[in-house]
Amino acid sequence: MKVIILAGGWGTRLGHQSANIPKPMVQIGNRPILWHIMKIYSHYGFNDFIISLGVKANIIKDFFVNYETNTSDFSVNLSSGDIVKHTENREEPWNVTLADTGLNTLKGARIKRLEKYLDSDINMVTYGDGIADINVEELLKFHLSHGKTVTITGVHPPARFGELKEEDGRVTMFEEKPQSSVGLINGGFMVFNKELLNYLSESESCDFESGPLEKLVKKNEVMVYKHFGNWECVDNERDLNHLNELWANNNAFWKTW
Repeated sequence: MKVIILAGGWGTRLGHQSANIPKPMVQIGNRPILWHIMKIYSHYGFNDFIISLGVKANIIKDFFVNYETNTSDFSVNLSSGDIVKHTENREEPWNVTLADTGLNTLKGARIKRLEKYLDSDINMVTYGDGIADINVEELLKFHLSHGKTVTITGVHPPARFGELKEEDGRVTMFEEKPQSSVGLINGGFMVFNKELLNYLSESESCDFESGPLEKLVKKNEVMVYKHFGNWECVDNERDLNHLNELWANNNAFWKTW
């Protein structure tokens, strides 16, 4: 089973924070938010990741290619080029596939372009800017229990996000970013059967929420796993500052590891 993390967007609302790095690489503490998301999944035994790249893909690639030096103390002799590592960070049992899915590609096409890497009938997908104290094992168990194509994690954030409505766990309406929101929204942390890929195309303009997901909702093929715990995303600089404050004060709700 693979965990897809959509990390190719522009992140324009983050201002100068994303001027030189892609949004999933903004730092909480001394690690990118992308790393924090992966730690959430890894805590529950999901360690096989596919990172969907786009904007400034080389920065994310460089982070993982040089993961050990990026996360360790070391000394370098500039004359000889010798490197002596003082700490070892090989604790992550991660297998990470880094796939460039296009600069301006929408989310549906990004998922479709990763099809060749998906060797399981059931996989997971989430966004590269959202964190939660979610029990991923329970999420998967819920998905396996209902037999539908997609499971969305529903959360209760502020009104600026899109909204979904449900009845007895079945999604009945999905609206992307309405003017006001009082119900559940899609917080990422999704599980899907490979049949989802039949609703997607590699065309750059193929979105995920708008179009494919709406069609699946009409076919009663989308269920919601209601997460009553904490969830937040980095939508702007204020959000990032807030999450850094939580981390610095040992109040990081997503730190389940």
